Amino acid sequence: MTRHVRRAAVFCALLLVALLVNATRVQVVESRAYGESTADRRGVIARYGQPRGDILVGGRSVTGSADTHEQLRYERTYTDGPLYAPVTGFASQVYGTTLLEHAQDPLLSGTDPMLSPFPLWNDLARSRNAGGDVVTTLDEGAQRAAYSGLGARKGAVAAVEPATGRILALVSTPSYDPAVLSGNGPAVERAWGRLNGDREKPMLNRAVRQTYPPGSTFKVVTAAAALDAGVIGDLDAPTDSPAPYTLPGTRTTLTNASDSCADASLREAFEWSCNTVFAKLGVDTGVASMAATAEAFGFNDTGVRIPFSVAESTFDTSVDRAQLALSSIGQYNTRATPLQMAMVSAAVAGNGQVRTPYLVERTTAEDGSPVDRAGPRPVRQAMHPVTAMRMRELMRNVVEDGTGTNAAIPGAVVGGKTGTAQHGVDNTGTPYAWFVSWAQAEGDFEPKVAVAVVVEDAAADRGHISGNGVAAPIAREVMKAVLGTGVGKSRGGRR
Repeated sequence: MTRHVRRAAVFCALLLVALLVNATRVQVVESRAYGESTADRRGVIARYGQPRGDILVGGRSVTGSADTHEQLRYERTYTDGPLYAPVTGFASQVYGTTLLEHAQDPLLSGTDPMLSPFPLWNDLARSRNAGGDVVTTLDEGAQRAAYSGLGARKGAVAAVEPATGRILALVSTPSYDPAVLSGNGPAVERAWGRLNGDREKPMLNRAVRQTYPPGSTFKVVTAAAALDAGVIGDLDAPTDSPAPYTLPGTRTTLTNASDSCADASLREAFEWSCNTVFAKLGVDTGVASMAATAEAFGFNDTGVRIPFSVAESTFDTSVDRAQLALSSIGQYNTRATPLQMAMVSAAVAGNGQVRTPYLVERTTAEDGSPVDRAGPRPVRQAMHPVTAMRMRELMRNVVEDGTGTNAAIPGAVVGGKTGTAQHGVDNTGTPYAWFVSWAQAEGDFEPKVAVAVVVEDAAADRGHISGNGVAAPIAREVMKAVLGTGVGKSRGGRR
């Protein structure tokens, strides 16, 4: 009898060991596979079982969470969704997250270890903290001015603070309401199909994810490169530039919109945007110096994040002299995001320094305690400070007496550069209207804002599209919003 009991005890012990081994396999070895299985909805239910943290602009939440009383309990809500969509992105129970909702998802969803003093306890207890909040750098007035200025037109606006790199406005139109993607019902699927099938691409963030030929706004970079390289010493000396200008090694001639460009000085050429002068300046400066200056401004940088990724702005370094001439006036393979061109303008305003742009000022826990904040930003010297001073003078001339008078603001010093970029097969597309600028209120120690505006489908006859007529008024209103009550109404001017 004792022998049978002993055998039964051994058998039971083996069964217990087998159970322990299997439990260890499930809990440790295969826990990740089970956790990631689509059949296990516990993680999804937990994710949407509590309100999501908020994204704030000017101290006000532009996102929220609505209790649906369903299994996936909380859905994302948006205040002024189309206005802030190029910043927030969407948080969908079906299609995931984008832009800030994606880059800051661990904090917003409550899974970031920085939200808990004892993160290991959360792992053991399978609990999560309340979502934290993201405080953006946006200026609400500037954001609204940019969105209102673009209106029904297709385009984008980016505005930054030159001294810090803080992004003050980031607008893309046409836009969309992220709230239509928040839930999980049939309406969400229909909205997804509609938005993705829209030829106008409302979910494309044109301010940071779309590149354009910058046209004559790139002449800021070309002028800076020529001044730094010593190709130009005197802003008022003739540049020995023929008009029309024959591209090196070809029979193709380049012309100007103005009749005053032959042998014009750099000041005159910049003021009246002479293609022939700047094409020749780029060739005289050389591809090495042109590329070095362009890259110092931020071109060809694949790693820009704000914190979500920014498309690479490009300046082709493997060009012949004819291609370099076209590249130097913002055509050929030269491409830029509006944010990149805002950084170019900010470098001029900021004594030649390019500060890495950023969109998140700080993050906090639900109770307001700090989690993280923006620290010192990396700085590059795009041009010599003396060159930046001379470029500010040239950009002021454009607004005061040249092609950019629609950007003028009484009570402020404003510098700018217009651009009309050709595109399409044989340049048959409607030109893009560009304007880049910076502004400093009287009494301020330094410029407070730098702006880039691009309008893709200007509502005008092709021959009347210009950066001054279409894009400069939008930039003006954004700059006025940032500068505040110290400035007055602007005057009209040349187109």
